[in-house]
Amino acid sequence: MLGAPSRAVLGLLRSGELDLVGRLSMASNASFYATVRGSDPTGEAGPVLAACVYKPIRGERPLDDFPDGTLAFREVAAYEVSEASGWRIVPPTVLRDGPFGLGMVQLWLDPDESVDPVALIRAGAPALRRMALFDALVNNADRKVGHMLPMAGGHVYGVDHGICFAVEPKLRTVLWGWRGQPLAGAELAALRRLRAALDARLGRTLRELLSPAEVRATTARAAELLATGCFPQPDRDRPVIPWPPY
Repeated sequence: MLGAPSRAVLGLLRSGELDLVGRLSMASNASFYATVRGSDPTGEAGPVLAACVYKPIRGERPLDDFPDGTLAFREVAAYEVSEASGWRIVPPTVLRDGPFGLGMVQLWLDPDESVDPVALIRAGAPALRRMALFDALVNNADRKVGHMLPMAGGHVYGVDHGICFAVEPKLRTVLWGWRGQPLAGAELAALRRLRAALDARLGRTLRELLSPAEVRATTARAAELLATGCFPQPDRDRPVIPWPPY
């Protein structure tokens, strides 16, 4: 289990001064590269500055199969599940006000450009196996290659979780390499922790971000994964790979 982000990082994202630097033009929804500035809580280092991504709700493109104005909440919900799992798949993410209103703010991470995510997929990297299980739990409808951030040291973060947590099955991913395989003991233990957390603090947190039906569906997916003890199989009746896959 990887260490949790410091309270200072989350505090900076929540309450620091947010300044827009530029728009991320490749994003389908309004997304901005920004900086967030605050004060060192110890008083020793002076101002603290971090890069982040800001996605305002007012810039979300309407979708046919997700309620309008909910993508930022889903991004934060994915972070909360990621933290509860102990896998730290999603970078620190908060919901806060910004120059264009309420939106998602996520810590910007620079990946190791020397690492090819496609090569990691082909090699069956353990970090991607964890991500595949996480995606099955949150019902990620858009796990593309470009949504993976390999870091120095081997950890891989995942970003862009705005279309997760639908009630109906929507899992679309490039990470099908473990389909049908038995879950390992550590994976089952993490799922048991998550299942218990969904009945406690995590469940309360998700109910502030998602609909009651979506929280119940997440709990049901955790229970199903524990009952089968295996990674899910692709659904033959719908597309299961996002397009474009990168």
